[in-house]
This record gives sequence, structure tokens and C-alpha cells, in this order.
Amino acid sequence: MNRSSFSLIFLLSAAIAVVLATGVVVLTTMEPLPEITRPVERPSNMGRRIPATPPAAEPVAPLKRRREAHLLVLGDRTLSEKVVASVRGRTGVSAVESVDAARLTIAGRQVSTMGVNPSSFRSYTPGPTARSDPLWQSIAAGDAAVSFGLGTDGGLAPGSSVNAGSRRLRVGAMATMGLGIIDAVVSRPTARHLGLPQGNALLVSAPRADSAKLKNTLSRTLPKGLQVVVLKPVFTPARTGRTPSSLPGDRIRTALAAAASKLGAPYVWGAEGPDAFDCSGLIQWAFGRAGIRLPRVTHQQFASGPQVPFAEMQPGDLIFWRLDPTNPGYISHAAIYWGDGKMIQAPRTGDVVKIVPVHTRNLAGVVRVSPS
Repeated sequence: MNRSSFSLIFLLSAAIAVVLATGVVVLTTMEPLPEITRPVERPSNMGRRIPATPPAAEPVAPLKRRREAHLLVLGDRTLSEKVVASVRGRTGVSAVESVDAARLTIAGRQVSTMGVNPSSFRSYTPGPTARSDPLWQSIAAGDAAVSFGLGTDGGLAPGSSVNAGSRRLRVGAMATMGLGIIDAVVSRPTARHLGLPQGNALLVSAPRADSAKLKNTLSRTLPKGLQVVVLKPVFTPARTGRTPSSLPGDRIRTALAAAASKLGAPYVWGAEGPDAFDCSGLIQWAFGRAGIRLPRVTHQQFASGPQVPFAEMQPGDLIFWRLDPTNPGYISHAAIYWGDGKMIQAPRTGDVVKIVPVHTRNLAGVVRVSPS
């Protein structure tokens, strides 16, 4: 599996990272890159008191309704009430949810982590996750829920106790939150205990707004320094009935050759090269060598181009599967079609980049990387 804004060709922008004294990296990401790439020192957290133990758990409210998180507004410090009100008041926005977002060093890995209110945040997660009362009570009690990829390929098994920043954290469960850029969720009191920034991010549910247009509006009107990332697009490109055009053959050959040059490289959860890869990391790296900038995580790669019928696959097309048992509808694995019924992929922990026959079990679809 993979670790765990939409346009046909994604433009890379700079990513900023800020390391807090507790081993936390604040997410202040330029879209579409959801990962932090260059940590820099931030001493301002040195004087902030972090409680020795998290507060006692509060009861978790029952699930009332489900929502989709379509966008994420992200800063390096608490978002002001004015900013929150501005986002909430935009046409098409039906709800917002304040969260804490940072990259936290968990068991020696940089893990994108959210601190949430279990009672309200559960509404923004996939159905099986949202309906699990024991899961949210566990999170409220101080446990972390990690993604299926982090739990299996990252080695954070439920029940384990791991170092998290300068504290200890118990992994309570594996559960998909439906946000590909997030691999661990804790309660907000636990987030305070771990030293995460407070209220520096905002989930936006806007089912009646065009995601790209709303993103552009927010990016233009919100204070400088805040980033807006599309998580789930409301509208996808209209189908014309014609087969989407392909990249020039030389670019396809370059991407395939780049991927093939890494045959035998180990799979490492969250790795994006040049010596180790996860599945989406290999795809992004290979196409990057051909001058094509793709998003980092699998579900965003799935949404970044037009879909084509399986029978019409061409070399260089991307193949996707739904393999996450915690959320069967989630896009969780990807490979590059090699041709002649074969694909090149970074499969799983303990395996290596290889060329294998294409399999169709739990196939989600095929996406063509389009020059448009």
C-alpha cells in the first residue's frame, strides 16, 4: 500500500516545514505537494508548556451525519476567528472543522498527523470509520489511529506503544480517515500533549462549490502564508466520448525507463526515491524524470487525469486498486502499465520494485497521464 489540487498536470510548488522543539513539523504546504521536504529550525515553541500527561477523555457524541472534506486550509499557527469566519461564509461552503495538523516523528518516521475533536471530526471520515464508536472512544482516551499503510507497511501495529516526539503514544487502531495526506489521528488534548500546533488547519466541506474555483478564491482572499489544498474534487473533467490524448512517446519512454532503472530497489513506506520507494512515490519519481509533475499520494494521482477503459490501456497509463480493508472504497495502490499485460510497481514492505503481470482483483481504474 502507499502512504496514505486536482488538475491534469500538477505544478510543483515549494514546501515549507517548521520543526518544533518536540519533534513536530508544522504542515505549511504549497499545493499540490502534501509532504514536507525541508525541515528548518523553529525555536518559538521552546517556551510553550506541554502537559506531562494528556487530560482525561471526554465522552464522544454519536454520529449524526456524514460530510466530505473537499479542501484543507493550512497555516503554521492558529487560524484567526476572522479567517475561519471568512471561509465558513463562502458561497457553497456547508461546514468547516478546525484541526491541528503537523508532521510528528513517530517511531522514527515523519508522520502527517491531525489532532481532532472525535465527536465532530468523525463526520468527515468514511462510513465504516465514522460509525465505529469504539474507535473514536479509543482516540478520545488518548490512543492514535493510524492508516492501514502506516500500520502494515510502516510497522505501527495496533496495541504498540511508540515514541512520538518527546512522548510515548499508544497505537489504538488502524483506520482510514479518507484524507490521503494524513496517516495518524489523535484527539486534540493528545495533540497538545504531543506539542502539535493548535487550530492551524481547517477542513472545508463544500459539496455545492466547484473545488478548483473555491480554492482559487480562498487562495486569493485569505491572508498571505495560508495554503489551500484540494482533498476531494467536487467536479471532475467532463467526458467527451473521445479517447484522451497521450503524452508524447519520448516522455512515456523516459518515465518507463526511469522506473525500470529502479528495479530491485526496496519498498519503504513513505519513500519517494531515489534509493527506495512506495507505490505512489515510484510513480511520481519516474514521471518527474520525464518532466511530468504528478501529485504525491495515490488517491490524488487517481484524480489527476482522465480514466480510460482497462481494455484500452497503453504503456505509461496508471493502474489503481482498492486494497485497504479498513475502507474498501479507498484508492490505496498504484502501478505503471509496462505493456504486454505487465506493470511495474513498488508492491509492499519486504518486497522490491519489479515488473509483474497485471491483476484485476479490486481494480479501481486506469488513468491516462494527459498532456492537457
